[in-house]
Amino acid sequence: MSTATLTSKGQVTIPAVVRSGLGVDTGDRIEFLEIAPGRYEVIAATLPVTALKGLVPKSARAVSVDAMNAAVRQRSAKTLAK
Repeated sequence: MSTATLTSKGQVTIPAVVRSGLGVDTGDRIEFLEIAPGRYEVIAATLPVTALKGLVPKSARAVSVDAMNAAVRQRSAKTLAK
């Protein structure tokens, strides 16, 4: 297990083995995701947004903007009615 000490300025030096495991280096961003009260995951935020391309498959059928707007209106009406 790797440990680090919090400074008076709220800074932490991430141990080399952890940086290596995350694949991060100087200047890279990391994110802290709360998974439960008092428990966080550290996630490397180094991939560009273009890496998301292809993550969601294309729809089997085309949907018009008018159809999308109608679906949003219908869903909003249901939400407001509750």
